[in-house]
Amino acid sequence: MKMLEYISAPEAAKKWGISERRVQKLCEENRIPGVAKFSRMWLIPKDAEKPADGRFKKRGDRVDKNCDM
Repeated sequence: MKMLEYISAPEAAKKWGISERRVQKLCEENRIPGVAKFSRMWLIPKDAEKPADGRFKKRGDRVDKNCDM
C-alpha cells in the first residue's frame, strides 16, 4: 500500500506561485483532489496539480461587447 505524502498550504502556495489564502480557498471549495483538513491545517497531496483558474474562458468563447451583430 502506497503512503500518500502531503504538503501544507504555504508549501503549495510557494510551489504553485499563488497566495496561501488562495490555496485555502481552493481547499474549502474542494477543487484539489485528495485534500484533507487536520485541525486548522490543510493537507494537500504532494503530487496534486494546481487547479485551473475558473475566472477565464477560452479565447474563442468570448463575445466582443463592442461588436455590432
